[in-house]
Amino acid sequence: MQKNILVKALSNPLALAGFIIIMVMFLLAMLAPWIAPYDPDAFDVKAILLSPSWQHWMGTDGLGRDVFSRMLFGGRISLLVGLVAVGISTAIGIVLGALAGYYRGWVDTVIMRLVDIMLSIPSFFLILAVIAFLTPSIINIMIVIGLTSWMGVTRLVRAEFLSLSNREFVLASRTLGAKDMRLIFIHLLPNSLTPIIVSAVLGVAGAVLLESGLSFLGLGVQAPQASWGNILTDGKEYIQFAWWLSLYPGMAILLTVLGYNLLGEGLRDALDPRSQSS
Repeated sequence: MQKNILVKALSNPLALAGFIIIMVMFLLAMLAPWIAPYDPDAFDVKAILLSPSWQHWMGTDGLGRDVFSRMLFGGRISLLVGLVAVGISTAIGIVLGALAGYYRGWVDTVIMRLVDIMLSIPSFFLILAVIAFLTPSIINIMIVIGLTSWMGVTRLVRAEFLSLSNREFVLASRTLGAKDMRLIFIHLLPNSLTPIIVSAVLGVAGAVLLESGLSFLGLGVQAPQASWGNILTDGKEYIQFAWWLSLYPGMAILLTVLGYNLLGEGLRDALDPRSQSS
């Protein structure tokens, strides 16, 4: 079934384009240690701010480091942060949404009021406030983004559980004496995966953007580790005459976010039966 869904999603040309973009980005990031022509952290005072050439495909930065090599290793960090952060936020959202939608009553009230409070605070400023009290690092960035991005998944899972709770198969299982955990994880959750999967795919794009924004502001991944965001930061000082320092990381972020959004829309169409008639 999953294979058929993936085939149906990739039959959409835009979704296929998104999938190809994401796979290319992941392959480049995974193979970075083998295909990077230079050490991404190696300084070369004789090669400062060289424009793109056959020797340095994406030029060099203000310290003589090869931008192409740093882009490859930076992709590993940016993509990893996006995946782990979304994994954290999705796990939290599933648990809270399932509790709210299944038990209802005061449990639902408490969880949804917490969601309302979190949504009333602009996410980026909330992340900035939390990061200000922590040491900027890859792990802290992943955790903070995950802990501040679960509200949408919670609402989606809650809505699905409320819709499914009165279906015949759930009522029959409850009549046969099925326990709460069995009803939640065997019957309700598997039938609620459509919005969760789509939300997770689209959420990775948002997490990559967030990480890049934090690193650009100096609150994310710290030098000498490369990420697309801090490569952009290096480029802002030389933007008038070293255009390549801003162009290539900006294009990488743009293509990654575009790829996830296109794939997410394709999965939405493939997983949603209502889209078949449109």
